[in-house]
Amino acid sequence: MVRTEVSLASSVTTTVPGVDLSRVTPWVLEHVPDLEPPLEFTRIGEGQSNLTYRVRDDSGRTVVLRRPPTGEILPSAHDMAREYRVLSGLASADMPVPRPLALCDDPEVTGAVFYLMEHVDGIVLTKLATAERMPPAARAETGRSMVRTLVKLQSTDLDSSGLSEMRRPGSYASRQLRRWRRQWEASKTRDLPVVDALAERLEANPPEETEVTVVHGDFHPLNVIVGPDGDVRAVVDWELCTVGDPLADVGLTVAYWNELGKPAGEERHLFREPITDLPGFPDSAELVAEYGRASGRDLSSLGFWVAFAYWKIAIITEGVYRRWLANAASGSNPEHVGAAVERLAELGDRAAREAAI
Repeated sequence: MVRTEVSLASSVTTTVPGVDLSRVTPWVLEHVPDLEPPLEFTRIGEGQSNLTYRVRDDSGRTVVLRRPPTGEILPSAHDMAREYRVLSGLASADMPVPRPLALCDDPEVTGAVFYLMEHVDGIVLTKLATAERMPPAARAETGRSMVRTLVKLQSTDLDSSGLSEMRRPGSYASRQLRRWRRQWEASKTRDLPVVDALAERLEANPPEETEVTVVHGDFHPLNVIVGPDGDVRAVVDWELCTVGDPLADVGLTVAYWNELGKPAGEERHLFREPITDLPGFPDSAELVAEYGRASGRDLSSLGFWVAFAYWKIAIITEGVYRRWLANAASGSNPEHVGAAVERLAELGDRAAREAAI
């Protein structure tokens, strides 16, 4: 974690990766005028996709800056302006998201488009030690609250929130399969036949789609901020948001929840700490049952979306692996990430077979 301060009254500045402090600082102060210099920038979160920074002013007020990763990125990925519009629409519908504050669409300021949003105080369950400090009742509530939150987000009126422009004709599943196959071809570092074979199985067996809702695209415990009681205060990381089949987010939550709950000693590559294996957290089957009760939806096609989720996460993970290989000077050891890709695709293949796909 890099911490640095810059004062407008001083000619001495310190750099932080991804942020040109000499240009970003005056921009932030101009667009959030009640902030008081100097500003302190701190990288937060452990995501390997978009970069997030806490910006604290001299009075202790905090906002959050979000920008794309540094280095080479795929052309269609990390659209900060689109993510800002999504947050604006959801905030206008009183959904549980951080309120956006300002968008900088000039990449000359710090090498990329970025935006500011409010800081939501709370707990992010990225570490086992953090989850262990929560009592079992709060862990149980985290699962229930995530289900309630997802159902609420899926109730967003697309027209009144200004998100109707995300609607697309035709099958959401087909669009997603095309998109992520392109992503795989653009980011893969080796041939993995299981990834292509699973894509073909999914393409040959699309589910019937009867409803269109907001789809977060990456809904799991690491992308929610909860209070000490486990109640969800905000959902973050909206870069993959679109509209489509609501069960897509349920399938993704199941896949991530299972990955986050692998007991110590089992083969683990994607997440090192078995957070959802702690007492109190429901298992993924309980989450699905709770979602069925809360939403009233038919869950007969969920198996497709669980298989799709594992396949999609494998492709996302391959992109992370590719960036790590390209940044060998960082000293990171990406082998556990590379090993995860094939295993995740195999889990997707297993889920597809269990669903008779």
